[in-house]
Amino acid sequence: MGAIFDIITVGSNVVDVFVKTDPEESDLITIRHGRLPQEELVAYPLGTKIIIKQIEFQIGGGGTNTAVSFSRLGLKTGYLGKIGEDENGLKVFKLLKDEDVVFLGTLGKQNGYSVILDSVGEDRTILTYKGCNDELTFKELKKEKLQAKAYYLCSMVGTSLKTLGKVAEHAKKQKALVAFNPSTYLTKQGVKPIQAILARTDVLILNDEEAKELGGFGDLDGLAKRLSALGPKTVVITRGSKGVLALHEKAIYAAAPPKHLTIHETTGAGDAFGSALLAAMLHKKPFTTAVKMAMINAESVIAHYGAKNILLTKEELERRASADKRRVAKKK
Repeated sequence: MGAIFDIITVGSNVVDVFVKTDPEESDLITIRHGRLPQEELVAYPLGTKIIIKQIEFQIGGGGTNTAVSFSRLGLKTGYLGKIGEDENGLKVFKLLKDEDVVFLGTLGKQNGYSVILDSVGEDRTILTYKGCNDELTFKELKKEKLQAKAYYLCSMVGTSLKTLGKVAEHAKKQKALVAFNPSTYLTKQGVKPIQAILARTDVLILNDEEAKELGGFGDLDGLAKRLSALGPKTVVITRGSKGVLALHEKAIYAAAPPKHLTIHETTGAGDAFGSALLAAMLHKKPFTTAVKMAMINAESVIAHYGAKNILLTKEELERRASADKRRVAKKK
């Protein structure tokens, strides 16, 4: 059977509520844990009522974020996940329909929900209720519909993590390309819980903190090579304001972002990066162009509030990439 979809994304969906308070209502506290790296915490006064200056509702979650991005980038896209049979679930269904994404998953009771607190600097803290996202089982899926050229696996936990592993196995039986973007939920547990998925992964995408949790400390070049030894031929490590480091076809590449970036909110930046990277690879772009396009898509998202504001279309991304003079250079 030929592929039904260009790409199937597997991951969570949530209704995000972005809550913006006055910076004077909260404070940033730095604490130390012995020899471990220091940690920064957001603190709110106890026993007080804090006024919200701005509130905005969006649909988020790695699964739907990447699905929307792939669809806008010109790929026939399916979304595999579990959506709640509640009011929030209806909002997710509407988004998928509006964005021309086919739902391939199952229904659960209560949908996922997140509160994103954005009150100190340019970063955020997210309170997440997973709901039925953690309850996706492989046996309830319609396998005959899971036919794609590529699969993009997002971070999932609970029963859904076992299903993620079975989807990866299913994908490799089809000789499909598999990309994996584990979050810190998974990487902080080390390699063992996701070893089977990594062995079936072609493209591994993660940030530098997650990479160190999986591969240990040391320079990023060596870290990328250690992660590649677990299975992925391509390893891409995002570094925030320091740019990107990537291992592809045994060569190391590096790229830096523009000096002056507009940053309003960073939720969804990793999803925008990973989806644009894989979409460009599926469109047969050179790897250096794919990395540049991924960075541009992520930079578009962080310049606006909401994980899908503003994901670029294929035409917009190609136009911006043509005008962008940054270099993705091969390291000697």
